[in-house]
Amino acid sequence: MTMPAADPSPAAALAGLPRVVDLLAARADEHDRDATFPYQGIEAVHEAGLLTLTVARRYGGPGGTLADTVRVLAQLGRGDASVAVVTAFTLLQHAEQARRATWPAAGYRRLLIESRRGPALVNTLHAEPGDRPGALPDTVARRDEDGWLLSGRKTYCTGAEALAWMAVTARTDEPEPRIGTFLVRGESEGLEIDPTWDQLGLRASASHDVVLDRVRVPADLALGLTAPGATGSSPGGDAELSGAWRDLALSAVAVGVARAAQAWLIRFLDRRTPVDPAEPPATLGTLARHHCALGEIEARLIGAEELIEGLAPRVDRGEPAALARTGPAHLLAVRAATAAVEQAVSLAGSPGLSRRHPLERYLRDLLSSRVHLMPDEAVLEAAGRAAVERDARP
Repeated sequence: MTMPAADPSPAAALAGLPRVVDLLAARADEHDRDATFPYQGIEAVHEAGLLTLTVARRYGGPGGTLADTVRVLAQLGRGDASVAVVTAFTLLQHAEQARRATWPAAGYRRLLIESRRGPALVNTLHAEPGDRPGALPDTVARRDEDGWLLSGRKTYCTGAEALAWMAVTARTDEPEPRIGTFLVRGESEGLEIDPTWDQLGLRASASHDVVLDRVRVPADLALGLTAPGATGSSPGGDAELSGAWRDLALSAVAVGVARAAQAWLIRFLDRRTPVDPAEPPATLGTLARHHCALGEIEARLIGAEELIEGLAPRVDRGEPAALARTGPAHLLAVRAATAAVEQAVSLAGSPGLSRRHPLERYLRDLLSSRVHLMPDEAVLEAAGRAAVERDARP
């Protein structure tokens, strides 16, 4: 079960990044304005070998690490945040398979074959309308002689209209329900995309609802069925490591967006002259007061990048202390990226809020990325609890 490539290495995939970023940036405004899915952008990511960066070497893939992944996603975020986020979730799926081989051999072989032919996007569908912490999923799997029939609604399904596979969390209808992940083909009968995504930003991400009405899933594509609260055999048994990958991957996208905003601002200031005749007859970009403000943006982004790029290799090495820090790191990185873009908008003045320029889109994309984040209070409560437990020891 392999996917042959001319040069299956992370370095080969990374070499194509600059051209891909330029292609994404050229179409990002159009897709944002029309809320259309960026099929061409995803195709460009695929053709560069970036969409399968984290396929394990034992499957013939590059075997990209988390450090490789954050490097790629930060660059894609500069081009189009929606494409970067959609790519991130597919990379996370392949990385999970590389670590734990949760997909059955035949199912993953099919995904790899599809990935050779064209973009094969994958995402986990977990969120539901009205989610309650600790509650069982409302999506139900009913057993019949041929496997399972899935019914329910999932929300915030990034890339929904273009997903080749969906890993759907559901509970069984057994007297003692079990929870598991059901692998569903995107073209399955009984599956419908409800175009509910109409957010401020990430408008091209097609994060619509997915409605399942007795969608058939073969028995061998039901993964990790366990009683609620059980550990060990569940696909989420390494939830901490999966969470660390997700935290840093999505942080990298946010910082990439902020870097794009910074680059636009610098070009903008370099073309503008002061309106005050008392100011020197030079561009705004040459003035010390703007250098100071740009330095503040640079400092924020350096801090976020050092945090992400420092933790990623440590997670790759399996350091427990690094795993425990990715949640707060995500929060800090996204806050830094958002603050940097807000400051860029302030420095640009009215043009920064004009739809003629991309700066306001960068801000909207960062604000809408919160749909993928843990609530701030949940991250901070966990960090505070861990600090108390650590420092309260005699």
